[in-house]
Amino acid sequence: MSVETQGLQLRTLIKRSGELELSLVDVPTPEPGPDEVVVRIEAAPINPSDLGLLVGAADLSTLQASGTKARPVITAKVPEAGMRAMAGRLDESLPIGNEGAGTVVKTGSSEAAKALMGRTVAAIGGAMYSQYRCLKISECLPLPAGTTAAEGAS
Repeated sequence: MSVETQGLQLRTLIKRSGELELSLVDVPTPEPGPDEVVVRIEAAPINPSDLGLLVGAADLSTLQASGTKARPVITAKVPEAGMRAMAGRLDESLPIGNEGAGTVVKTGSSEAAKALMGRTVAAIGGAMYSQYRCLKISECLPLPAGTTAAEGAS
């Protein structure tokens, strides 16, 4: 089974200028360590904590779309009153998504990792709004046969 060496990841950025930017970026897919697996993420829920990181204190009535169909960019204004609460994340592009589920497409060398090859797993570990995630096997929960990623995502 061929695995992409990079995939798209949704990122959120609040600029010092008071603008939220949501974008898709290419990120490398790391080689899994002995007790790690690469999961092709197929489903990820939106939790309240995801929303807080995703849009922060932005005024959603100011949303604007730009970019291309393949690489859209969404922007919104962050009111001055909300900027103080965003101080710890200014000008830092952050990945989003606390949990998700998908198929293990590559494994590390341990027997426990190899046992997950081809399995659908639920996973925690952040950055789940991604095409691929390299995760520790302890962050993965193998799902019963026949369970879809959407069913196991949260």
